[in-house]
Amino acid sequence: MRVIAVMSGKGGVGKSFVATGLAAALHRATGATAVLDADITGSSVPHLLNVPRGARVNAEGLMLPGVSPEGILVSSMSLMLPADNKAVVWRGPLISNGIGQLFSESDWGETEILVVDMPPGTSDAALTVLDKLKPEGIVLVTTPQDMVTNVARRSQDMAQMSNVPVFGLVMNMAYLMCPHCGERIDVFGKTDEEDLAGMERLLTLPLNQEWAALEDSGHAADVANEEFDALATAVLAKMNAVPAEV
Repeated sequence: MRVIAVMSGKGGVGKSFVATGLAAALHRATGATAVLDADITGSSVPHLLNVPRGARVNAEGLMLPGVSPEGILVSSMSLMLPADNKAVVWRGPLISNGIGQLFSESDWGETEILVVDMPPGTSDAALTVLDKLKPEGIVLVTTPQDMVTNVARRSQDMAQMSNVPVFGLVMNMAYLMCPHCGERIDVFGKTDEEDLAGMERLLTLPLNQEWAALEDSGHAADVANEEFDALATAVLAKMNAVPAEV
């Protein structure tokens, strides 16, 4: 099983949106993609992919991931909670242990590619993903503001320290198309390529009210299929250029 991580330096930039969109596109391409929701205290993947709540185990005692209507396997702490609005109030070591257990104690079946929705930031939880799960590469998610892009560079720095390549960057919420005149509005300003510290821009996504409504209703796999299929193609090309570990 090959692992790709989706990371952001801070919350609120649409990391889980990109992680689920990428996973859905990879699943369309391979038929064998799963998601590990490693954002323990802010998990949203099961809601975005309409995965039924509940925790189950197999005969060997491994956790059985939930399954989206499209067949995407999802392992998430939120599947074990009674409702989405219940908090996971854990200290750092418990969060790190929880991530490790969700990864190593889930029955991933015939999964070929695992997309990891990482916890935001560069703390011990993110370090756990990079150290224990050993992703082959990272897709960074940011928005155009200078401050947020600087935070993305910190994630890039962390990835370099952990010897994990950054495959590229997704610029999310980059613009808005006026519904009346069709003019593009750069809501948060523009980010030039020279401001990306050498990171390849893999995809640029707009603010889109219809997409937001689909996500809220658990249909994230139906959002921006053309855009995410292009992202999946780019990511697969980069993964195929990296030898898989035996």
